[in-house]
Amino acid sequence: METVVSGIRPTGKLHLGNYFGAYKNFLTLQDSHRCYFFIADYHSLTTHPNPADLRKNALHVLAEYIALGLDPEKCAIYLQSDLPETSELYLFMAMNAYKGELERVTSFKDKIKDNPNNINAGLLTYPVLMAADILIHHGTKVPVGKDQEQHLEMARTFGNRFNRIYDTNYFAEPTAFNFNNKLVKVPGLSGTGKMSKSAGEADCIYLCDDAKTLEKKIKRAKTDAGPSAPHSEMSPEIKNLFDLMALVSTNETCSFFEEEHAKASIRYGDFKGQLAKDMEAFIAPKREAILGLVGDTKKLNSIAQLGKEKAHASGAKTLKEVRKIIGFGS
Repeated sequence: METVVSGIRPTGKLHLGNYFGAYKNFLTLQDSHRCYFFIADYHSLTTHPNPADLRKNALHVLAEYIALGLDPEKCAIYLQSDLPETSELYLFMAMNAYKGELERVTSFKDKIKDNPNNINAGLLTYPVLMAADILIHHGTKVPVGKDQEQHLEMARTFGNRFNRIYDTNYFAEPTAFNFNNKLVKVPGLSGTGKMSKSAGEADCIYLCDDAKTLEKKIKRAKTDAGPSAPHSEMSPEIKNLFDLMALVSTNETCSFFEEEHAKASIRYGDFKGQLAKDMEAFIAPKREAILGLVGDTKKLNSIAQLGKEKAHASGAKTLKEVRKIIGFGS
């Protein structure tokens, strides 16, 4: 049985990009694979979250995981900070990770461009910690969004480098996984790229957003002046909205508005109105399930403890073997 590993930073509520980029695959994988899904609270420290919010945000994401269908009996769902073995493996991997290759990582360059006053070592070594998250469980399949492809490539690099240095075949290569064999990149409402919390609240459609909030966000989404002639090419902003519609609307609805755009007769008000309606129909049952669980702290702590025990059983075994390979074990 292959092992699946994936996680998400607890920097707020889950949005549509999280759902289609990774979570949707989790639901199927838990029935056919050995799965470890973690809440990456260590990774979130690169942005210096309020200590009072750290645990609360982690439990909120845990509630969303469970409410949306993950079964803690079928898979390990745990907090990254509950598995100290990951931190030690991160240390070992960092000894063989080099400054130049880390500085060339696209996400690092983007982060320091956006936040030049917060260029910390955690950001630089983010791919090393991500590699440790995966390798600690010998993960071979990692269901993530398209923006994480380079990080996965580095996880393969670090695992293979460990194997070469210590003349072993201990770590297998992890690969990105999506059931459609195509990595999903969900666009944000700002029209500037993937859906991301770092782009602001208005860029994201959250699974807890109510109907009025959804409608307001979609109505304010960036568009253009409209096609100037039949069969005009879609602007990036309009293409983004059509990509969102493809996720939640019927094929007939998408085809209708695509034809309207091709005829240069599309009315963006009608288009956005339909998108908001379909988005609400998609999100409403998920929102209700999440809100019904998020306040049950006792249950969530119990689930986190179960996940901690499962993750520790796997992580402790890996670390004991790694230490022996390196020369620390007897």
